[in-house]
Amino acid sequence: MSLQIHVQRLALGAQTLIGPLQIDVPAGTVHTIMGASGSGKSSLLAAVCGTLGDGFVWDGQVTLDGTPVDTLPTSRRRVGILFQDDLLFAHMTVRENLLFAVPPGTRAAREATVAHALARLELPDLANADPATLSGGQRARVAMVRALLAQPRALLLDEPFSRLDGPLRARMREFVIATVRERGIPALLVTHDAADVADPTRLTRL
Repeated sequence: MSLQIHVQRLALGAQTLIGPLQIDVPAGTVHTIMGASGSGKSSLLAAVCGTLGDGFVWDGQVTLDGTPVDTLPTSRRRVGILFQDDLLFAHMTVRENLLFAVPPGTRAAREATVAHALARLELPDLANADPATLSGGQRARVAMVRALLAQPRALLLDEPFSRLDGPLRARMREFVIATVRERGIPALLVTHDAADVADPTRLTRL
């Protein structure tokens, strides 16, 4: 599964943010986007997943394995996105937050998937914890794995490591890169930190 983004023009009203621009993200790779605040990085991710707000002008195309998806509703694109804020469901336990993302299947299989994810998160004892009781780093890990459990065809990362401390940031970065490679999905990462760049040959500066 590969992701291709062709932007003729992405604008907010009369102000052009991006364009023209071509980004090709092969399966199993992370392509990084860097740029100053207001350069259109997050707006580009919104165009890919279908959440551009009113006032934006999109002239371009997004394809997955050559099939256009930017004309599809957001829910049918199967493009996962992770933000700086974890956006965990406050009324659900950690386990329930993860189960929410797991595709349909037998209860035993879905529970096993969540148990395995919690082990990889190094949080096996917090399955029934209230998200509000977790540290910022723990919440970030749960949110990241929840996005991956939904089995997206492509993954968008909007500065997801920015609130983590150094050692945890490095571990989560390695975890995401390894998971993207293992699952063979394309990922697009927006960041201000050069240390987050997985491959300098796959870097776009806006």
